[in-house]
Amino acid sequence: MDPGTHFAFGTHEQHGFVAAFTSSMPAHLAHWYLDREQFEPVPDQPGLFRLTEPERDGPRRTRQAIHDLRRHGYAVHADIALDPAASASPPRPVRSNGLMERRSRIAQAAAGRSPQRGPALTTSPPSARPMPPKPTYAPTVHLASSATGRSR
Repeated sequence: MDPGTHFAFGTHEQHGFVAAFTSSMPAHLAHWYLDREQFEPVPDQPGLFRLTEPERDGPRRTRQAIHDLRRHGYAVHADIALDPAASASPPRPVRSNGLMERRSRIAQAAAGRSPQRGPALTTSPPSARPMPPKPTYAPTVHLASSATGRSR
């Protein structure tokens, strides 16, 4: 076991799933963590803890305790059968919800041309509009007079 290990987990023929802490871990803190993970002290064996109600999904609960302690940053040594990193269950088949197929269809539709549109626009620059010719005469503007005759 590495000198930096904080906890050790395994199986015991009499006590079932057990855990112990090393000298690198303060006893009160180890007791607190193991108690929260549903382990209880074994009478007459200081430093040894057993899983409460091991018949109630004991292997999974022990693997979860190991996972939780590692997530908190503690170094944990575990038997190969209990180590969640070494005994990972096979991946479950993923049920397709059709999202990838839908996204693929949308992407293909966005990349193609719509049949509702006319021919594709050209990329040539727009032609210059001719300016209307300047009139040769000066236009006359007539302003309408108001009926009251008052100016503003």
